[in-house]
Amino acid sequence: MNIPELKIGSLVSRLPIIQGGMGIGVSGSHLAGAVAAGGAIGIISGVQIGYREPDFNRSPLQANLRALRREIKNARQLARGGIIGVNFMVAMTHYREMVQAAVEEGIDLIISGAGLPLELPSLVKGSSTAIVPIVSSGKAAKVLVGRYSREGRLPDALVVEGPLAGGHLGFAPEQLDEPAFSLEKLLQDVLATVRSLNLKIPVIAAGGLRNGRDIARMLHLGAAGAQLGTVFVATQECDADPAFKEAYLSAAPEDVEIIRSPVGLPGRAVSTPFTRKMNELGTLPVKRCFNCLTTCNPATTPYCISQALIDAVQGEDGLVFCGANVGDIHEIVPVASLLKRLEKEIREAPEEP
Repeated sequence: MNIPELKIGSLVSRLPIIQGGMGIGVSGSHLAGAVAAGGAIGIISGVQIGYREPDFNRSPLQANLRALRREIKNARQLARGGIIGVNFMVAMTHYREMVQAAVEEGIDLIISGAGLPLELPSLVKGSSTAIVPIVSSGKAAKVLVGRYSREGRLPDALVVEGPLAGGHLGFAPEQLDEPAFSLEKLLQDVLATVRSLNLKIPVIAAGGLRNGRDIARMLHLGAAGAQLGTVFVATQECDADPAFKEAYLSAAPEDVEIIRSPVGLPGRAVSTPFTRKMNELGTLPVKRCFNCLTTCNPATTPYCISQALIDAVQGEDGLVFCGANVGDIHEIVPVASLLKRLEKEIREAPEEP
């Protein structure tokens, strides 16, 4: 099939592909910059991005702000004029400060989920930064469009994320395997809502997509593009430790499990000694609170998600988030090779599904 460009506000991506934001530290400037240089949209995860800063334990906000600005600058240098964005979780304690810092650095777009990013229009006001909320239903899309309209603007695009995604999932555990909540159904629901509002907002499909054929299928269904995360972990430029990538390579389908997250949502992860210990004990004492999430109480949380994710990305035993199809990952490749393969597979897909 012919490959359409992905247009988000004034931004135009040659490939209709967004690399998903993966935290903590999995999608940093090296991965995002390489993706942008290859003609897609590269996304930095803004979650606890300053975990490597020497003062992170003492002053996590200042460490995160400093690292965010540095990562954006570094990604820009690597992107060769390509499009760079940041993903921020609404549940972050310092969401407002982090968004404002990204806007000050001239970030191209902000993708935001793990809650409804209702205040995003006011935070980017006066800038050229595009705003792209993540939704999981037409109802959520309608709420956001209504709220944003009252702020004098609309979302520049919407990401609709299905239950096969990696990391935190905006669904109840019993909904994850229900056909009514498949990405295809959710995409049609959001597209119908956008049409009913007589709007032309591009809708991007996400969650469980693994190759160009999957992308082509979403395009045929009416999506303007696709967001993929898991496949980008298995790249040379991914910012995670080699041991983190190895967990993907060695994971079989039966190694994927749904875990309980302090965020209050289910999450999809690779089975590791950490998750097995959690399943056995139920809780792990919190040694240090990073005050990272508004929804987390250190006195009652089952474990510290920041520490678990930081340990994993540094190659230690921790929480390794992944998509449902991680079992299809078998090799580490350069980002440029992955993008070329995805582009070839889209082109070779039939014009009709």
